Amino acid sequence: MVNKIKLARMEKGWTQEQLASRVKATRQTIGLIEKGEYNPSLNLCIAICKELGKTLDELFWEGF
Repeated sequence: MVNKIKLARMEKGWTQEQLASRVKATRQTIGLIEKGEYNPSLNLCIAICKELGKTLDELFWEGF
């Protein structure tokens, strides 16, 4: 499965560090979220969506 957060971040031309700075998280946290090894809080999910210009459904919903 292609990671939607990573794709949206790359579309903006941002590094993990740049996104992390914008959402007040660490680069390591963003890396773990992108690898599916960390479940972020709802507040962090919303912050990521706002920065990337996407909805929660677009980035975090896993459709079947």
